[in-house]
Amino acid sequence: MVIVKDNEEIARKNILRMSQEAEGKSIKGYDFNRGVLYPEILKSFSSTGIQASNFSSAVKIVNEMIKEKAFIYLGYTSNLVTSGVRDVIRYLAEHKKVGVLVTTAGGIEEDIIKCLGDFKLGDFRADGKTLREKGINRAGNIFIPNSRYCDFEEFIIPILEEFYKRQKGTGKVVTPSELIWKLGETINNRESIYYWAYKNKISVFCPAITDGSLGDMIYFFKSKHSDFLIDVAEDIWALNNTTLSPEKTGVVILGGGIVKHSICNANMFRNGTDYAVYVNTAEEHDGSDAGALPEEAVSWGKISPNAKSVKVYGDASILFPLIVAESFAKNN
Repeated sequence: MVIVKDNEEIARKNILRMSQEAEGKSIKGYDFNRGVLYPEILKSFSSTGIQASNFSSAVKIVNEMIKEKAFIYLGYTSNLVTSGVRDVIRYLAEHKKVGVLVTTAGGIEEDIIKCLGDFKLGDFRADGKTLREKGINRAGNIFIPNSRYCDFEEFIIPILEEFYKRQKGTGKVVTPSELIWKLGETINNRESIYYWAYKNKISVFCPAITDGSLGDMIYFFKSKHSDFLIDVAEDIWALNNTTLSPEKTGVVILGGGIVKHSICNANMFRNGTDYAVYVNTAEEHDGSDAGALPEEAVSWGKISPNAKSVKVYGDASILFPLIVAESFAKNN
């Protein structure tokens, strides 16, 4: 019995230890007795904890970017243009809220393709064989009829012909960014991200220009014109140079991969960006750049040691419209 009592005292000391008071904001969520007040609900995220509070930090950092007139880089993967987030990005380009856009090939072509025909809401569990037989491509729960790509070929081939003719005549090779502006100019559609990028002279960089239907079109075109070239070297020079002049830069990156790395790597040339907001679902345990936290980018000189940064784990199709609502859209 004495041994049991001694064990209990030891356990009690280990479990019921007195502590210092923790510093910081008290955790508190939204009280719906106040009614449904969406601005107040979003404001309550700052004290909610978990990713809600990271979201709140992201909003605060973006607002500081805007207030301090930082030169802002917006990066996004193609699935966001496939989705309705395309319209949020178009708003930012239309109103010149960002300085540079960086995306993948799908993030370019699908904006243009949507001007030629709608995408439809489908189902994540739709049968792939049935869709293939119907000629319908699936991106998550979004359906894209393959005829859209046939229309895209008819649209883009004359543009490639124009640049090829110039190349033959003057030796000047088209860059991906120049091609993207031309696509926006030619589509001449106010719903297009790249129409507004062209109109407002917002540079758009696509480091993986051939990784998508654009690459398919370039393949078919080059099969007939074997000497056709696209100058990616000029674009990496131009992208890196955009970071050298601004007093401050800020990055907002939705997703990972080449988009995330290209923006962060460009800011390494200035010894790091001043503000960074990541929104993605990738984990860091595999050592991927996609999952890397801002602190890892500090070690490379991509984010300044004194920068304000946060990573929000979550689906950008939900989070980014809310971030824009609480920042860019309020700072007209």
